[in-house]
This record gives sequence, C-alpha cells and structure tokens, in this order.
Amino acid sequence: MKIGNREFEVGRHTYVMGILNVTPDSFSDGGKWDRLDKALFHVEEMASEGADLVDVGGESTRPGYTPVGEEEEIDRVAPVLEAVKARFDIPLSLDTCKARVAEAGIAAGADCINDIWGLRQDGRMAQVIAQSGLPCCLMHNRKKAGGQDLLREVKEDLAESLRLAQDAGIARERILLDPGIGFGKGYEENLEVLRRLEELHELGCPLLLGCSRKSVIGLTLDLPANERLEGTLVTTALGVWKGCSFVRVHDVRANVRAVRMAEALRDR
Repeated sequence: MKIGNREFEVGRHTYVMGILNVTPDSFSDGGKWDRLDKALFHVEEMASEGADLVDVGGESTRPGYTPVGEEEEIDRVAPVLEAVKARFDIPLSLDTCKARVAEAGIAAGADCINDIWGLRQDGRMAQVIAQSGLPCCLMHNRKKAGGQDLLREVKEDLAESLRLAQDAGIARERILLDPGIGFGKGYEENLEVLRRLEELHELGCPLLLGCSRKSVIGLTLDLPANERLEGTLVTTALGVWKGCSFVRVHDVRANVRAVRMAEALRDR
C-alpha cells in the first residue's frame, strides 16, 4: 500500500502511526500541540523516534466530546498539514469524518483520510476519497454499545463500509480497517474485540489498531490517561501477534521498540 511517497508492506510488518491532536480538548493531550510551532516540534520528535506516518486530528472524539464546526476544524488542521508537508518527508493522515474537511485537508497535503465513522456519517465522504485517489482508513463505530454477537456486528458494519467504498470507486487495495477500540463499545466488548482481532482478517484488508491510552487500559489498570503507557505497549504487542499492519499511538519511541521485540519473537 502506498501512502504519500512511501510503500508500506502491509501484512509483513507493523508500522507505527504517531498521533498529532491539534485540539484543545483531546482526552490525553488536549492543548499540548494546538499551536503551529508546538505541532511542528512534535512531528519532528515523532519522526526522530521512528514514526512511519503521522495522523493529524482537529476534533476530539473522546466520550462526551463537543462537535466542532467544519470551518473551525479546517482552520485547525489545514495550516498544520501545509507546514508539516513543507518541512518533513513523512506521510500524513487526516483524522476526520467530514467530507468538506477532508477536501480541505487533501488540498493542504494529506496523504490518507482516517474516517472514524467508516464513510457512514457523511454521505459525500466516499466520493471525496475516491476522487482524490488517496488511501483511507475506515473505522468501526456505532451510536451505542450492546449486541448479542459483537464480532459479527463489527464485521457486518465494516463490510457495509467496504461496500460504500466500492460503490464510490475506492479500490480495495487502498483501504485499511480499524476495529474501533473505545468507540461504541463497553469495557468487556473492547476486550472481546482485542481477543478476537484475527477474525477481522476475513474482510481482506490490512488492520489498524488504535488503543493508545484508551479507557479499556485505564479501567483494567485503574490508571489515568497519562499513566497508561505499559498497558498500551501490551496492546501493541498483541496487535503484532494478531497481524495488524499499523498501530496508532501517542508514545512513538516506546511503541516502535515494542513492535521490534514482538516481531522478533513472532518471526522465530
């Protein structure tokens, strides 16, 4: 899979996607990188620590978040995308579920669109991505937790996202799937999805796993967001063993090391 100027050998290696939240209210790092100079510093830091690509987000999606208007989200992400592109040679993903924000982000230099609603929130999103020719990540999400057979529902919902992508003309080889840990799922449901991650390979697309500092770790270890590194590293190692092609993380250096160690054990 090509993202930006880089070829990713999905299925053979787990790549590390660094998180850049240019928001005042993200659950673990809100306000830390919401100025352009701070954002650029953090991209440089993540690149030096081994990030393979960076995911830029302009709207917090934590539980109970306040939605941001399109113009405000564009104002947050577009200058950052442009500035990073001008200074660094690293692929950039844009985390948004709004087609108009995606269009502005693509114009500003985004190499991939990461949609937390899997094309099911904004009816124009699939067409925008198709017309751009860019790869995308489609995440599983739902309005509320609950269900008799969670993995079946996750697979059915992701299959629907794939159908929307196919109908719009997005090639299957340009699609990543994300099981959506922490989105529309309760604590036990998140653990169940993690335990059975390998079943999602049935859908035929590379997987991206995003567990970094999330509540499933906090609830398991009874720790606040800024003390969940060890728990995150366990989920990263699990992602390697379950065949995930990407992990999306806040703490790049530690997760890069965890991937290397897990791959060494797996490959032997």
